[in-house]
Amino acid sequence: MVKKFFLISYFLFFISHFSFAQTDSGHLRISLLTCGPGEELYSTFGHSAVRVTDSVSNEDIVYNYGTFNFEEPGFYTKFIRGKLMYYLSTQDFSSFKQDYEQQKRSMTEQVLNLSRNEKSKMANLLLQNLMGENKFYKYDFFFDNCTTRLRDLLEKSADSKVHYATIVNKPTTFRQHIFEYMDYNNNLWTKLGMDLLLGAKTDAVMSNREAMFLPDYLLKGFDSAKIGNKAVLKSKNSVIDIAGEKEQKNFFLTPLFIFSLLFILIVSVSFSKNNSIKKLLYGFDGFVFFMAGFSGLLILFMWFGTDHIVCQNNYNLLWAWPTHAVMAFFIHSKKQWPKKYFIVTAIINLLVLIAWFFLPQQMNPAFIPIILLLIFRSAIYAKQQIYKI
Repeated sequence: MVKKFFLISYFLFFISHFSFAQTDSGHLRISLLTCGPGEELYSTFGHSAVRVTDSVSNEDIVYNYGTFNFEEPGFYTKFIRGKLMYYLSTQDFSSFKQDYEQQKRSMTEQVLNLSRNEKSKMANLLLQNLMGENKFYKYDFFFDNCTTRLRDLLEKSADSKVHYATIVNKPTTFRQHIFEYMDYNNNLWTKLGMDLLLGAKTDAVMSNREAMFLPDYLLKGFDSAKIGNKAVLKSKNSVIDIAGEKEQKNFFLTPLFIFSLLFILIVSVSFSKNNSIKKLLYGFDGFVFFMAGFSGLLILFMWFGTDHIVCQNNYNLLWAWPTHAVMAFFIHSKKQWPKKYFIVTAIINLLVLIAWFFLPQQMNPAFIPIILLLIFRSAIYAKQQIYKI
């Protein structure tokens, strides 16, 4: 009985809002909120939301498609496998703004120039998406996220086709697009990890519309968009004015420098006859080959064990062989077959470097010293089966 009461109440609430949107949409003010990047990794690319202000009821609500539940059973497993369900939630604008002020993140508001009918459509779509299972969707960072949903919302609400001006002036891939933010915030180690796991599909050239999967580019798209001959943008203002500062890159802490230094160091001590150094090199080689193999296993998992389509067709497997994780325990073997394995490793990795800039995937240059290290140490093991310790 109680459950029935709540269902009826919720239904009446929805109907009342639906009717209000149909008859009094002239009292609605709808705008796009674009929030700047934050310090946490998940906030690196910023955020987008829709604000709906009602001058009659004095409601000021933010609709947010970027919500997920940390307490959901199997949260981390679903997140890693790309099966986590995001959902639409609402929040009072004052508290939404306060959250971003505390995080010291900027916020820009673009008031949309919509007709009464378009406002009514958009308000109804938002209310429908709050109902039951409608609020949930499977998040895809590139093609179906909290920003693309707002682009789609405008297109579904418009009385005629939405036209966007060019917001990307030259052919740009998805990888280049997201790494603009990584380079700006100096997240070079995170960028390295992403470059390891993202496959060739990430190097597809984006269309103008696809570029709007990032908040800043949706903002640019709305700046110059038109519904028929009517400009989408009515006005634009800064809600929270916090200028972002580009972090200065410390070259000596970059992956490329550290891995290059490591390669030079290992080459320098590899010809030493000191037994202690030889023992250290043996342990180091086991670690490097195991980590290369583990990276290969991780690539395979992200390719075949998840729903992340951008992790497919990953050419990093050409050097990060999963079998290296096993061979790490046979480096000191006296058998002949490990010697042949290391010969093949050295040859194929050399070919990978020769073809580096011709592969259909943009490869991170910080991996080059690691590949050189695998070639060099494999050549040594191919020449001599065992350290004489």
